[in-house]
Amino acid sequence: MKLMVVLGAGESGVGTAILAKKKNYRVFVSDRGKIKKKYKNVLEHFEIDWEEQRHSEDKILNADVVMKSPGIPDTATLVKKLIAKGIPVISEIEFAAKYTNAKIIGITGSNGKTTTTMLTYHILKEGGLNVGMAGNIGDSFAKMVAEKDYDYYVLEISSFQLDGIVDFKPGIAVITNITPDHLDRYEHSFENYVSSKFRIVQNHSAQDRLIYDYDDKVIKSWLENNPIKSKLLPFSIINKLGEGAWLENDKILIRTDNNTLEMEADSLALEGLHNLKNTMAASTVAKLVGIRKDTIRESIQNFQGAAHRLEKVLKIHHVQYINDSKATNVNATYYALESMSTPVVWIAGGIDKGNDYKALMPLVREKVKAIICLGMDNSKIKYAFGNVVDLIVETYAMSEAVKVAYKIAERGDTVLLSPACASFDLFKNYEDRGNQFKEAIKNL
Repeated sequence: MKLMVVLGAGESGVGTAILAKKKNYRVFVSDRGKIKKKYKNVLEHFEIDWEEQRHSEDKILNADVVMKSPGIPDTATLVKKLIAKGIPVISEIEFAAKYTNAKIIGITGSNGKTTTTMLTYHILKEGGLNVGMAGNIGDSFAKMVAEKDYDYYVLEISSFQLDGIVDFKPGIAVITNITPDHLDRYEHSFENYVSSKFRIVQNHSAQDRLIYDYDDKVIKSWLENNPIKSKLLPFSIINKLGEGAWLENDKILIRTDNNTLEMEADSLALEGLHNLKNTMAASTVAKLVGIRKDTIRESIQNFQGAAHRLEKVLKIHHVQYINDSKATNVNATYYALESMSTPVVWIAGGIDKGNDYKALMPLVREKVKAIICLGMDNSKIKYAFGNVVDLIVETYAMSEAVKVAYKIAERGDTVLLSPACASFDLFKNYEDRGNQFKEAIKNL
């Protein structure tokens, strides 16, 4: 029996262990941290061998194949040792895809991928397809392949997951956009990060499709310099296109295989220009897999957006509170500020991933009346906007930030939590940050 070692016992690791066990591998799960109780219970249930708070190298270096969690960088000493020994180190999506004949739709990008994934899944499900949603969202792909038998998978895929693929190929790939993010994992090279995103099409043939943002200069220039085999279906809110999706006379037009779908641009459930693009991408996928036009139109009108993504929480004394905790980079916050039509009290900050705040300057000047910093180190935000915004307040707890916002905000304002940073200095993750925000508002 072949030995599969799984490094990291989170959602993707435990999912991979279950699938490997089902496929008659000997499985060993190793996590350098503590394993959550719910995952330990699953490993025990499937009688899978595991260890925590250490990596037993004698065992790990005897593996036939290793699946590493997306959180472990390639530069980790143990990973380097495995590669030096010639042991394949792959990602969960690479392993799981071998065991399903389902059609795979893979969605990646710096921002918008969660919303686009959820919307695509929603339309396909409403259209009556037998479809699962997994990857960077919800259940692990491997666990789904082990336990369900879907005809279609809509996968949200991060660049870290794409780094560990060899043969993985989604027949329909979507790249929502590419902006600097996670550069600490890519030797601070934007080029490396862009190449990583484009691995999603590395195994494409002329029969496969790539849906992408035609207005994104980074994507466009990469495609000009690196010809790919995929059939290209761009979407744009600036240019009229012959094929793909574009705006014309306040209508969204989607043309694939000489057949056009028209929808009113103002009929979408989601607000903001970026969501117009997410809708174009998801609707193009739906059209390619044969969902009826009426179903697509109805689905985009009744869709509920992702939690922690421009989520309207409450209105108190005519002040709207919005939770955009999932905005962990500058680009995501740009979209949030862009979609605001009232004066904004902006709650921002956290762990800075090498952010350049210059891109936000015009929007902050125009819309932001006060900034409430919420992080251990707020110097960069204060330095960037000190001359632009009259009031900048530093806070170190969510309850404090919300109380300050409540005092500052006036009738007709919006209090926006859109941190532009990671959350790990004060919170477990962005969900915890968003939930604490919602809780603090209810306690006002």
